[in-house]
Amino acid sequence: MILKRKSALIFSGIFISALTGCDNSTEHPPEQTTKQAELEARNVNLLTVDGLKFKDLNKNGKLDSYEDWRLDSETRAKALTSLMSVEEKAGAMMHGTITLNDEGRVDFDTTQEEIKQGFVNTFITRMAGNPRYISADNNKLQELAEETRLGIPITISTDPRHHFVNDPNATSVAAGSFSQWPETLGLAAINDAELVKTFGDIARQEYRAVGIHMALSPQADLATEPRWGRINGTFGEDNQIAKRMVQAYVEGFQQGAEGLKPDSVATVVKHFAGGGPQLRGLDPHNIYGKEQVYPGDNLEYHLVPFEGAFAANVASVMPYYGQPIGLWYQGQQIEEVGFGYSKQVLTDMLRGRFAFKGVILSDWGILEDCIGQCATGISDEEVAAGVSPWKAGIGMSWGVENLTRQERVVKSIEAGMDQFGGTTNSSDLIAAINQQQIPVTRIDESVVRIMKQKFDLGLFEKPFVNEDKALEIVGNTLFQQKADVAQRRSQVLLQNNNGLLPLALSGKKVFLHNVNATVAARYGLQAVESPEQAEIAILRVDTPHQNEPHYPFGSVNFGQLGFEDDDSVVLDELSDVYSGSEDYQLIKQIEALNIPTVISVYIDRPVILTNIVDKTDVLLANFGASDEAVLDVITGKSKAEGKMPFELPSSWQAVLDQKEDVAHDSDDPLFPIGAGIL
Repeated sequence: MILKRKSALIFSGIFISALTGCDNSTEHPPEQTTKQAELEARNVNLLTVDGLKFKDLNKNGKLDSYEDWRLDSETRAKALTSLMSVEEKAGAMMHGTITLNDEGRVDFDTTQEEIKQGFVNTFITRMAGNPRYISADNNKLQELAEETRLGIPITISTDPRHHFVNDPNATSVAAGSFSQWPETLGLAAINDAELVKTFGDIARQEYRAVGIHMALSPQADLATEPRWGRINGTFGEDNQIAKRMVQAYVEGFQQGAEGLKPDSVATVVKHFAGGGPQLRGLDPHNIYGKEQVYPGDNLEYHLVPFEGAFAANVASVMPYYGQPIGLWYQGQQIEEVGFGYSKQVLTDMLRGRFAFKGVILSDWGILEDCIGQCATGISDEEVAAGVSPWKAGIGMSWGVENLTRQERVVKSIEAGMDQFGGTTNSSDLIAAINQQQIPVTRIDESVVRIMKQKFDLGLFEKPFVNEDKALEIVGNTLFQQKADVAQRRSQVLLQNNNGLLPLALSGKKVFLHNVNATVAARYGLQAVESPEQAEIAILRVDTPHQNEPHYPFGSVNFGQLGFEDDDSVVLDELSDVYSGSEDYQLIKQIEALNIPTVISVYIDRPVILTNIVDKTDVLLANFGASDEAVLDVITGKSKAEGKMPFELPSSWQAVLDQKEDVAHDSDDPLFPIGAGIL
């Protein structure tokens, strides 16, 4: 018999073995040797078999193999897959995006349809803010999942959330947010694998507290092309440092190198086979950045960081959008299609050479057509009028633009893809299966891998989270203290003329630029309105950049890296929006006053400091650090321990002359990789 649902008893977090109910086995079951698993249920009943409790996920009144937590995850995944319809299998191979309403909460009308009618059970969340709200909405999603035919739980993924973004108008990290660490470049600058494991473990606890199970990270790409706008998510340009950091990152999130555990966060290493060597540093989210090039024939260098992920049994791999041009591997040229369509890369290299057995997840939008500017062009007048071709949709199907969406699905799956990111539209996959363009046995391979991850993560037994506990765990004092230490350690002291640091600020008149005056006042200094009134100047500036036009996901920097005057800067012709001249004018103004000057540069790409290194006494690099962290280093309360994770070029011409796929190869760098005064 089935234990009838008792709303007062069956709820998230209860230890279900304490419940009583009818027994499906003998009147006097044998002595128990198996420990009862903890179960959480809200919309499904429980079964009692052999004196043990199980969730009746498919509501059929009997214990099916996939519901039996005593079995291994592979057996359960295969059993579940055998029960799924074509539509359910196709839905499982979609990785959707949770739609949010105007208040930033989950739009359940839309998402419920995707779960119940589209059979999608993996989503990325971009919900932010109060952890109680995030956890409550994720719990409600799991309730909806319980109501589906097979009760398959939702896997919820996220992009990185833990890296500090400087805001001079804020005095502290917003209450309730995740702990704020330096970016991965900063972790690479410290080069401490145990610290990266600690970071991963803390991020894991915060993610799982709000019901997030998958990290769309780490980024194992290498910063060999200094213009590329996604360098800040990497571990720099040295492949051995990156390998160690990637391995530690995965082990932290996944709780060791043995594979997923019920409290792990599955990691998705990206972007195979290395997304750094972009032509001119342009990003392949746009048609004009789709080419990935290897003038130094250096593919093997870019594969090394992924070895760290594989050593840690990384759960998933994401290939990049990039279309490799003229790339050879093992005596054959790789087909010039996006990596997500390349059988040579996904099957021969990833599954074959590296023996990867986990889930291959595509980057977002690879099945869709590129529209707007990349298809028909958009005039300057339309841009000025606010017309955005990206509002109607985006697509990065490089190299297969001539194929239909259904043909792209078939080609990608034949290449080795398991799941498609950024879509809930499984219609073309369903059609391809029904038309026997893809064998059902091949589909089953992917679905088993996807379901096995859910079993390994414990989601079939415990999909819900404690909303009160989420508020206690996320961003708690201990976690933030560890993050604060990392913010300080990760800074790099590049120049300290005449031993100016540590600097006594108490009682000094200080001119501040992009530093919060309220925070600075805690150090006893007196902030003044203009440089002319100051005894000391402290400036925080960003790496100069151009704004890449029409980037579909937020913004990305590209192009110029140096501090220049507007009339002398050499810009990439794609954009004339340049950020460096205003800060440069201020630096020159302060230099003329001949007062002690400290400049802290936020480095998201290899900045060219040639024009300012002679205009400041102290030059610090940071990779995401609060004003407190910067001022603690300046005053000697903390020590900058970082070393540069990539070289800093001496000129724009040196950037233009270097090869996109070769590490630290610019001519006469101003600061070599590893630079840093300790």
